[in-house]
Amino acid sequence: MSDNINLLIGGNGEQTVFMDASMANRHGMVAGATGTGKTVTLQILAENFSKAGVPVFLADVKGDVSGVGKAAKPHPKIDERINTIGIEGYEMQGNPVVFWDLFGEHGHPIRTTVSEIGPLLLSNLLELNETQTGILYSCFRIADDEGMLILDLKDLRAMLIWMGENRAQLKSEYGNISTASIGAIQRGLLVLEEQGAEFLLGEPAIELRDLMSRDFSGRGVINILHASTLIQKSPKLYATFLLWLLSELYESLPEVGDAAKPKFVMFFDEAHLLFDDAPKVLIDKIEQVVRLIRSKGVGIYFISQSPLDVPEEILGQLGLKIQHALRAFTPKDKKAVRTVAETFRPNPKIDTGAVITELGVGEALVSTLDADGVPTEVQQILIRPPESRIGPMNKTERAEQIERSPYRGRYDQAVDRESAYEMLAKRAAENLAREAELERREELEQAQSRSSRSSSRRSRRQTPTEAFVSSAARAIGSRLGQRIVRGVLGSLFKGR
Repeated sequence: MSDNINLLIGGNGEQTVFMDASMANRHGMVAGATGTGKTVTLQILAENFSKAGVPVFLADVKGDVSGVGKAAKPHPKIDERINTIGIEGYEMQGNPVVFWDLFGEHGHPIRTTVSEIGPLLLSNLLELNETQTGILYSCFRIADDEGMLILDLKDLRAMLIWMGENRAQLKSEYGNISTASIGAIQRGLLVLEEQGAEFLLGEPAIELRDLMSRDFSGRGVINILHASTLIQKSPKLYATFLLWLLSELYESLPEVGDAAKPKFVMFFDEAHLLFDDAPKVLIDKIEQVVRLIRSKGVGIYFISQSPLDVPEEILGQLGLKIQHALRAFTPKDKKAVRTVAETFRPNPKIDTGAVITELGVGEALVSTLDADGVPTEVQQILIRPPESRIGPMNKTERAEQIERSPYRGRYDQAVDRESAYEMLAKRAAENLAREAELERREELEQAQSRSSRSSSRRSRRQTPTEAFVSSAARAIGSRLGQRIVRGVLGSLFKGR
C-alpha cells in the first residue's frame, strides 16, 4: 500500500495536479459529454483510492470498467502521456476487484430487504401519490407493531391484503385505509416485479463490511456493480439501490472526524437518475446525508454529463471538480456552459467558459481542495493514464475473478426465512382450523340434541290431549303462534 496521501490526477507539462486524500471525503464530481473520457477518469480515481488502501464501490453502467482488475498493456499513447505529464514510478498493474450484479449473472447477487429500503425510497420507486404513500407508511408501522418482518415482495403483498381485510379494525389506530390505494400499490409492485425487483429485495442481505475490505497487501478492494442491464430495465430501481446504500452507510458507520484518507468511497454514474422526478422530501434527505456522511469518512463522487444534473444544494458541497468537454450547439447549451464555468474558482490564465467547449478527449478542467479545504484555481490538464487495462474483462476473465472471490457462495443462494407472508399464512390457517372446529362442535351438539329428542319421543307416548297442548305451547313460542293466541284471546274479550 502506498504511503503517499496525494493522489495524482494529471498534469499539463508545467505542473501536476494532486488530490489531497484527507480532503477526499468532501466528495466530488466528474462531468462531460459522452466520449470525452469520463470513464477513464473514474478508473484512475478508483485506482488512486485502492492504492491508498481505501475500499471503493462503483456502478459500471456501460460494462467497460471491469478492466480495472487487469494490468494495462503497453501502448505508445500511454508512453507519450506519461512523458508529457512527467509521471514517475508508473507501473502497469491490476487492482483487487469483486463483481456484483443484482441479477446474479455477472457477479455475486446483491440484495437488501424491503424493511431496509423503507417506505420513503419505496414510495418514490413506486411513484405513489401522497395518500398512497401514507398507506405504505402505515403498512410498515403495522408490521412493526405486529412483530412481522417485511423482507421481500410477497411479504409486502401479504401485509397489504391483510390490511385491506382488516381495515375496519385498524382504522381507529392507523387512520382510514383505502382499498383503492392498496390496489394502486399492488399494481405498482407487479410492475416492479417485471423490472427485476424480486432479485434485489430479499435475503441474504449484503453486509456492508463486505464492501469495505482490503486485500492481503492492504489495497482497497474495488467493488464493481454491473449495472448496464439494471439501468436499461429499471433506472429507478438502480437509483433506489444506490440511495439505500448511501443512507445505510450513514446510519451504520461511526464518526471518524478528520482522517488522513477516507474510510470508503462511492462513485455514482448516471447521477441524474438519483434526482430525476424525486419528490422534494427525498431530495432534502439526500442533501442531508451527503452533507453529513463525510464525518463518517465516506466520499461520494457523482458522474454525469453536466454538473447541472445534480441539485445546486449538493453541487455546492463537492470539493473535487473534474470537467471534461461540453458541447454548446444551442443557446441553452451555451447558457449551461457559462453556468458550469462559474462553479470553478477562476484562474486569470484560463478563459474557463471557452476552454470547456475546446477540451480534447482525456483533457479536463480540474479544481481540488487544498490541505485547508479551500478550492484551488481551475487548471487545464491531461488526465493521467490508468495503470490498469482500459476496456472490459472478457467473460472468461470475469468468471475466473468471481470464482476466486472471497464471497463465492455467501450470497449466491436466496434464503426465505419466516416473515410477514409466512406469519399471516399461519394465522389464516389457524383461524380456518378454529372455525372448522367450531362448526364440528356445533354439528355434534345439534346431532346429540336431535338424538335426545328422538329418544324422548320413543320413551313417552302422548295422548291426543297432551299432543294438542304440546303443539300449542310450541306455537306460543313462535311469532306466528303468539299472534294467533293474541287474536283468540282478543276475540274472546271482545265477545265478552
